[in-house]
Amino acid sequence: MHDRKQSFPPVVDPRVRLLVLGSLPGERSLSEQRYYAHPQNQFWALMAAATGRDLPALPYPGRLTALLEAHVGLWDVVASARRQGSTDAALQDVERHDIAALAESLPELRAIAFNGGTALRHGLRQLGPLATRWQVVALPSSSPLHTIGLAAKLPAWRALSAHISP
Repeated sequence: MHDRKQSFPPVVDPRVRLLVLGSLPGERSLSEQRYYAHPQNQFWALMAAATGRDLPALPYPGRLTALLEAHVGLWDVVASARRQGSTDAALQDVERHDIAALAESLPELRAIAFNGGTALRHGLRQLGPLATRWQVVALPSSSPLHTIGLAAKLPAWRALSAHISP
């Protein structure tokens, strides 16, 4: 049996208008204890397009601060699971985060975006009927395993800016 992988704490504050949820951090992220640490993961470039901030140029703590300043929160739908490697298809024995409770605790929340199909499937199940309280956005995965390319992913990610502007 594979070792149990644990997610990170949420990156949120009361100003969050958009909550971006992934599935579970990959091996590189887990080893570095940083969201989206794999250099080929396009998350930071895609979020830069949505926020208008040069996130890839910042050190990791600065990236998190810049996201919060842009009213964007970050977390995962999976609290822990067993998995060999980094692919979502290998997730087993999944324990989910209480994303509904987190979402309800964010007074300015307008939208919840799911980074990839696995996050969307788990997240919608977790939110249940509460999902109608917020705009739900399905995003193409930022993972390097989702090979459609940055240019094809950009329009959906850029559209997130509508949820974070005042």
